[in-house]
Amino acid sequence: MSFEVKAGSPALGGEIRNLDLRQPLDDATVARLRDAWSAYLVLVFRDQRLTDQDLIRFSSHFGVCDRAPTNEASLKGPGHVPSLPKVTAISNVVEDGELIGALGNDELVWHTDMSNLDEPSNASALYAIELPKHGGGDTSFLNMYTAYETLPPSLEARIKDRHAIHDAIYTSAGTRRKGLDEIDDVRDNPGARHPMLRTHPVTGRTALFLGRRANSYIVGLPVEESEALLNEVWAHTIQDEFVYTHRWLPGDLVLWDNRCVMHRRGSFDSKDRRIMHRTQLKGEVPYYAG
Repeated sequence: MSFEVKAGSPALGGEIRNLDLRQPLDDATVARLRDAWSAYLVLVFRDQRLTDQDLIRFSSHFGVCDRAPTNEASLKGPGHVPSLPKVTAISNVVEDGELIGALGNDELVWHTDMSNLDEPSNASALYAIELPKHGGGDTSFLNMYTAYETLPPSLEARIKDRHAIHDAIYTSAGTRRKGLDEIDDVRDNPGARHPMLRTHPVTGRTALFLGRRANSYIVGLPVEESEALLNEVWAHTIQDEFVYTHRWLPGDLVLWDNRCVMHRRGSFDSKDRRIMHRTQLKGEVPYYAG
């Protein structure tokens, strides 16, 4: 199959044109898409008309689709299969007195999907079904390769062999996960401990790996020193020049690599409806090859 790639932001992002994802993809097309993904980190597919089965089939070309997080499971969705365990509904819509999805309408801070787990998700694919009429809800993506490659040498040396806790207590929307209590000391956070520098298993490149800022802690440091160092690293990381912001249109599908990309979402009016369906790919234990 033939398709075109339009490069987006200088930092990351490639739009794939002239490819209908409802159709089966041959091996050569998948190989080209994988190469484009390694190059651009975030792939954008416009004007798609997908069912959840289409979404799962497409995502499976890039890894193994995982079950949706238990507190974010898809329950409903127009034209889609109810309760499909490999699809997460991201929505603020209420039907019959119940939310049909997770994460509401508030801002979602910079984060890496499911990095609170020992084996965080390798990738996420998010499909736009219904969008706010008055705008908002844009998603920004952050190139963690570039963030690493531009670190001052002195700052890189201070985090090179360090691990940080990735918060398990709160979601990126700031809501507390079921069954987890608040903590008084960040060293007691039950989240996973991951290296702050991560080697990508496919490209071999090194990326910063941070998760979320809230409740993070650099293992082995006094809390005050950890906070100061994290503030310094984050201030460097979230520079506009490393960011691509996607302004959604209905039918957009965006695939991103959680191993080298962080993302955030802007807020939108609570009266507006937003329905997105997401797949997530099984991951592995992050490592740094040095």
